[in-house]
Amino acid sequence: MQAQSEPLATNNDSDTRRALKRVARRLFAERGIRPVSVREIAREAGQRNQGAVAYHFGTKEALVVELLTEGAERIETRRRAMLDAMEAEGGPTTLEEAVKAIVMPSASFSDEDSEYGSHFNRFLLQLDAADPRFVDRHLEGRWSVAYQRCLDHIRRLMPGMSRADQNRRLLFLGAYVSGLLAKREEMMADAAQAHPTWRAPATLADIIRTGSALLKA
Repeated sequence: MQAQSEPLATNNDSDTRRALKRVARRLFAERGIRPVSVREIAREAGQRNQGAVAYHFGTKEALVVELLTEGAERIETRRRAMLDAMEAEGGPTTLEEAVKAIVMPSASFSDEDSEYGSHFNRFLLQLDAADPRFVDRHLEGRWSVAYQRCLDHIRRLMPGMSRADQNRRLLFLGAYVSGLLAKREEMMADAAQAHPTWRAPATLADIIRTGSALLKA
């Protein structure tokens, strides 16, 4: 059963701040981090004051950090609950189960949380493209404990592989999953076409199966 996140409100979040964050997340997801200006974010959010981002967040980077932290915290809550349930029953017992605990919390967050989750997987991919060290630098291990637990389970379930080979496969898995979840999110957001393959429940199951196959190949 998929765990639901608890509502985690950002301190002193006003309607204006939430609107700015919704617009920024979408623009960053669609076009990348660097090409989007703070003036464009303010304009798209319906703010007459073009300094609205500076007023509410200080800098563009501070806005990006807040978007990252909010999403990472909520995914961590889902992933931790899912792993707790698995571990209570002696799992994960297969690579597919461990990969599922990586894939499903991120996918369901995007699908179910319209306030914070929409566009988040694409935002995260664009952020990594702009600065591969940004996430580690600003989260500093916070909101990733459950993800590391998933990786520990995967290592445990790959006993015949050297540590170096495990590390390489885990890098492959991270890039594979993040890329596919971002693409799925993009297709799901496209109202102009049906995209039945991306919307099918079997698609997530297949991402999990092929991700675990990548680890075992």
